[in-house]
Amino acid sequence: MSGSGGLSQEEAFARIRLLRSPNVGPMTYRHLIARFGDAAKAIAALPDVAGRSGRAYKPADEWRIHDEIAATRKAGARYLFHDSPDYPRLLAETEGAPPILTWRGDLSVLARPCVAIVGARNASAAAIRLAREFAHGLEAEGWTVVSGLARGIDGAAHQGALAGAGAGATVGVIASGIDVIYPPEHAALQEEIATRALLLAEQPPGAEPLARNFPARNRIIAGLCLGTVVVEAAPKSGSLITARLAGEMGRQVMAIPGSPLDARAHGCNQLIRDGATLVQTAHDVIEELTDFSGVARTTLRESPVFWIEGQPAAQVDASCDIAGLLTTAPVGVDELIRQSGASPSAVQLALVELELRGDLVRHAGGRVSLG
Repeated sequence: MSGSGGLSQEEAFARIRLLRSPNVGPMTYRHLIARFGDAAKAIAALPDVAGRSGRAYKPADEWRIHDEIAATRKAGARYLFHDSPDYPRLLAETEGAPPILTWRGDLSVLARPCVAIVGARNASAAAIRLAREFAHGLEAEGWTVVSGLARGIDGAAHQGALAGAGAGATVGVIASGIDVIYPPEHAALQEEIATRALLLAEQPPGAEPLARNFPARNRIIAGLCLGTVVVEAAPKSGSLITARLAGEMGRQVMAIPGSPLDARAHGCNQLIRDGATLVQTAHDVIEELTDFSGVARTTLRESPVFWIEGQPAAQVDASCDIAGLLTTAPVGVDELIRQSGASPSAVQLALVELELRGDLVRHAGGRVSLG
């Protein structure tokens, strides 16, 4: 299977099938792999783990996975698994990082330090020019520009990075399948990124860019980067979600100030009031993200902290009543462990059971609630 690296064909297939099974999100995927050792064993255990509630559970059909793999190959894309040496380390250490991505292009652009440039879809002409200039200047100084291929600021950022005389290093992270073009007017831009730079998707081939997929896309953009620059944004916008996620990940948040008379600048101005760094040039961004020697700062730890070591399922006491402690208000998993008095493994397994039943919602910051 393309892009499976050192994985066996069987395990790569099983991983895709596990992630595509009902109610298996990135965190549950991780806990299942940690608990059972590999994806094939996790799939075999799924009906039992989910069935403790009395509900029947059926993993994703194998024929669907065969069709997905064929569609991925047809699109000229490959799979990137969480434990591949090419998987970006900054993204790997974020909570809920995608266990599997599909990609087209050149993964080596991720070896450069990455910075996100995001902003309004209905951006002003001045903001479009700034985004293009910032991206062009950052790429020329050895940075990879990451954005979401949306209209407005995103598209301008990609174009600015591609227009340089250098590598044209940019990453387009899309909310659809790798073979779906959105928006339609960016068809040529998306193909240029996939050919000259890097195109990434978390959704399976054929998936449409549904509204619920965009916040998930935004967490990937923030997670890939040392910092996020917001060029122009209304008070309630996806760009501010990306900035908030970057802040929660411990990454730098920067914003370009704008006129208080323009509603499209209110989001950036509020970010600055809330503590984001004011930037006016690409040099300001580089200065914020590098140390005194000019080397890009890093938040990398020795190893990702969200891949926990499990123990055999038979050794886990799953009798704790975690559901009884949950409401629709998000609460931290650490708090559930304290209040229940159960072991972390028991609490995590109980949460996996709830998620497989469709009764659990996971939130940023390691929080959960009843769905």
